[in-house]
Amino acid sequence: MKVKNNKLIQYGLVAILIFLSFDWTASGCTSPEKGENSNIEKNNNTSTTPTIPDKAEMNIKGIVNCDGKGIKGVEVSDGIEVTQTDANGIYYMKSKKKYGYVFISIPSGYEVSISNKNTPVFFKHLAYGSSTIEEKDFTLNKTDNSKHAVIAMTDFHLCNRSGLNDLKQFDKVAADINSTVVSLQDQGYKVYGLSMGDESWDLYWYSNNFNIAAAMSKMQEIDCPLFHCLGNHDNDPYYADDWMAEQAFIKNFPAYYSFNIGDNHYIVLDDVKYINNGASIGTVGDRSFNATIIDEEMNWLKKDLSLITNKNQRIIVAMHVPLYEQPDVSKGQQTNEYSLEDYSDFIKAFSGFTNIHLLTGHTHNNYNVNELSNIREHNTAGICATWWWTNNLTNNEQHICRDGSPGGYGVYLNNGSNMTWYYKGANYDKNYQFRAYDLNQVYIEDKGSSPSVYNQYIHNYGTRSTDNKILINVWNYDKNWKVEAIENGKELAVTRIAAYDPLHILCYDMQRYYNGKMPTSPFVTTKTDHMFECTASSATSTVTIKATDGFGNVYTEDMIRPKAFNMNMK
Repeated sequence: MKVKNNKLIQYGLVAILIFLSFDWTASGCTSPEKGENSNIEKNNNTSTTPTIPDKAEMNIKGIVNCDGKGIKGVEVSDGIEVTQTDANGIYYMKSKKKYGYVFISIPSGYEVSISNKNTPVFFKHLAYGSSTIEEKDFTLNKTDNSKHAVIAMTDFHLCNRSGLNDLKQFDKVAADINSTVVSLQDQGYKVYGLSMGDESWDLYWYSNNFNIAAAMSKMQEIDCPLFHCLGNHDNDPYYADDWMAEQAFIKNFPAYYSFNIGDNHYIVLDDVKYINNGASIGTVGDRSFNATIIDEEMNWLKKDLSLITNKNQRIIVAMHVPLYEQPDVSKGQQTNEYSLEDYSDFIKAFSGFTNIHLLTGHTHNNYNVNELSNIREHNTAGICATWWWTNNLTNNEQHICRDGSPGGYGVYLNNGSNMTWYYKGANYDKNYQFRAYDLNQVYIEDKGSSPSVYNQYIHNYGTRSTDNKILINVWNYDKNWKVEAIENGKELAVTRIAAYDPLHILCYDMQRYYNGKMPTSPFVTTKTDHMFECTASSATSTVTIKATDGFGNVYTEDMIRPKAFNMNMK
């Protein structure tokens, strides 16, 4: 028995050595690298037994099916080339395989399977170079999504920064998003999430060991299919090269792509060219970038749009950097300047289309621009508000953006050809659409030690006022809104102005100053275009304020004056 046991041990050791020496990478059993999506990789069906005949010069092929039946006319792309499936649902493509993946533009009336809790599996990574033929098949599931809602979210800036507790703060925002998801589902909507970028914070990728893959993992708390977008802070800060810097992102999700839901065609673009001067492996660069769409992507966009035959179809374009700068109303009417460097080429690409909505972020402010006849831009304030700072500085009293908007997200309700929308402040009722200030009560005193710093950031709120003025911040205002104020049955004259939000000054600029720190320049209060002013006849009258949006929804506050100004006000 002793001899037999020794032989068994010897045979076992040999088997283990053979197992360890086997090239598991070649067999396709490799574990994904850090940051890669393991569940998505498992769905990459590079077939060893061809099910679709090869075709001369074509190195990617596959079938798009539903219940075993091929679906005709589905758009398929590798990020450069664009093709469509034939009558049998089969596609072929001659690809450079530059991006390392192939994706479909999900057709309306279908969904794809979900990986990693909320990742739609509409793309598959490629395993080999351009000399090898690969088969990538896609399975669709039939659904009625003509009535659907999109939750548009931007500027998460997740970074695991201990001083900010950003991950715990995000938990509360995600809980609010999920509450909205459930409410919309109860109303019969299919609900989808759409990011407009800056999901991570490049400055802290390495120091906090929290890169874009970690941010995407944290975003799995959101309980609906989520389509990601590349922002300037989602690039690898160790590379002074746009292509190399975005590799970490495209290991997890396509850099740009399209899909269809209901009556809408959705396009997600990367409009950031990362420059990042001074970067090298081990050294974070200056994280600079240009707001532009590279030629290769612009050519793809034109190919994608060429497949749309109905020029009146609603097209929703999500990208990080806005087309327009924040509007200027300082001269009495709104004027708009472009932010995107190649704005002319971008606008020209949509020539002939009549109904384009841009969903953008980057500014951490809300504003709307409807200057062109066919393009309306909705710039959305940040999930993180002021980079998660104001909750931290106010003992969780205010999660507020630079323009005074509460941190939150846009909600777009689609039912056939009809679309409405609203901005939802996180952990507020959806009817909370403005904040009104009794300027007689708005006074921010100097509690610091440097009058020059105080004067730099106080913006006229360091002097007590007795002129009975009321300031109204309507965060999602556009030209179709109406703002009214009524005192003792009499309508007051309401004027749109450019102004700084005093609550954000109190919650960020002054709290930093009071703590002996200079406010960080990109985080300070910004002059905003969605402010309104009126003058009451006395300091103690009640003024009814009504804001009516473009869809006829009326939001009201009966301002009992004097109305206190403090960090926990609404």
